[in-house]
Amino acid sequence: MNLNDYDYELDEKYIAQSPIKNRSESKLMVLNKNTGAIEHTKFFNIKEYLKKGDVLVLNDTKVLPARLMGKKIDTDANIEVLLLKNIENDIWECLARPGKRLHLGTIIKFSNDLECEVIEKLEDGIIRVNFKYQGIFLEIIEKIGLMPLPPYIHETLKEQDRYQTVYAKYLGSAAAPTAGLHFTKELLKEIEDMGVEICYVTLHVGIGTFRPVETNNIKEHHMHSEYYEMKKEVADILNKAKSEHRNIYAVGTTSTRVLETIMHNYHEFKECRGNTDIFIYPGFEFQAINGLITNFHLPKSTLLMLVSALAKREYILKAYEIAKQNNYRFFSFGDAMFIK
Repeated sequence: MNLNDYDYELDEKYIAQSPIKNRSESKLMVLNKNTGAIEHTKFFNIKEYLKKGDVLVLNDTKVLPARLMGKKIDTDANIEVLLLKNIENDIWECLARPGKRLHLGTIIKFSNDLECEVIEKLEDGIIRVNFKYQGIFLEIIEKIGLMPLPPYIHETLKEQDRYQTVYAKYLGSAAAPTAGLHFTKELLKEIEDMGVEICYVTLHVGIGTFRPVETNNIKEHHMHSEYYEMKKEVADILNKAKSEHRNIYAVGTTSTRVLETIMHNYHEFKECRGNTDIFIYPGFEFQAINGLITNFHLPKSTLLMLVSALAKREYILKAYEIAKQNNYRFFSFGDAMFIK
């Protein structure tokens, strides 16, 4: 349970700075969670590892272009505001840079149609603001906002939709559920035509997904909370699959957290919504999923701990070393792993 047990060396050259031209042509490592055996292929071959009756669960959240560039109206100083969470009505929790320049009552103007007032200052540059606008808020955000790329990506994203899954539906995430970025509509159709059931849950990814674990004993780490939702028809599909002992595969750690949260809370899948701060690390007993499609995660991250709970930590760390030897691309725009 020591944080250093989830560390590994990674040269910056392995961190994907931009998406590859064709989503489904990324590399795919297939890891047997029981034996540690590894296969190398391309992502579009994922269908060779699925069979009729399997269920694939994807997160249909949509990334809010949540980076807003504004100016303080009193000094004209540049301020960057990142939307994190809608508290109620037009009040949002945000990350502001530079936060030290902001005080209660500060007005930040983003466009002729949008400004906000700082109403509360929290820790770590987090503020709460009240937005004032002309028109429909989310339409304004989609028009003027920028994609909130992770801090390890330094290149400008040329096509904003490449940081969205092709099935993104419900606006609300501060980051993309990146395992889903590998799917094309054509590939999903091919998988469905095989007899694999595809269904969707929603989890709005918070900025906490990028926050490092800072406690040496990982059990002392406090997870951020994220909103999730499951519809009745999805719960029915999953309960039927579970009762028939068919495989349920999650696409991404976010889908995993929804499924395991619901099963641990209710001991079945059911229509529900709420907030989850579930923390999955080795020793966790999976009740919902049989396998996971995911990317390669940051050292010392809660995501690395999650995949180390599904497969052995030793298998994961060895797989990461093999990935480096085979020039896999890491993190958000990187290659994929299927743990089954």
